[in-house]
Amino acid sequence: HLQFVESGGGLVQPGGSLRLSCVGSGLTFDYNLIGWFRQAPGKKREGVSCLNGGGDWTRYADSVKDRFTISRDNAKNTVYLQMNSLKSEDTGVYYCASLVSCPRGNKYTPLSDTWGQGTQVIVSP
Repeated sequence: HLQFVESGGGLVQPGGSLRLSCVGSGLTFDYNLIGWFRQAPGKKREGVSCLNGGGDWTRYADSVKDRFTISRDNAKNTVYLQMNSLKSEDTGVYYCASLVSCPRGNKYTPLSDTWGQGTQVIVSP
C-alpha cells in the first residue's frame, strides 16, 4: 500500500485559508483513489474529500462543499486540499489515505488501517 506524509497545517483565523499537501510513495500512485480525512478532538475520524486517479472527479462531505477543493499532481505523487472560509469546526488533524471506494458524501473506506502522522489544523480567533 501507499504511504503518505501530510503537511501544510497550522493556526489560522476563521475565514482564512490553508493548503494541505499529501505526498505518497509507491509506484502505483496514479491508479489510487485517495481521500482526506480529519479527526477533531474527542471525535471519530471522518471523511472530508476524495478523488479518482486522474483527478477528474471528486467528492466532498456536505460540511466542506464549496469551501474545500481537492486536487492531485501525479507527477509529484501529491494530493492537495485547498481549504477556504475556514470555520472553527474544521479544527482537527488531517490525514490522507488510499481508498477502496470514493462514494458521494463522506463514507470513505481506506485500504489500510495504518495512518500517517497527519497535519494539525487549528481554526481559532
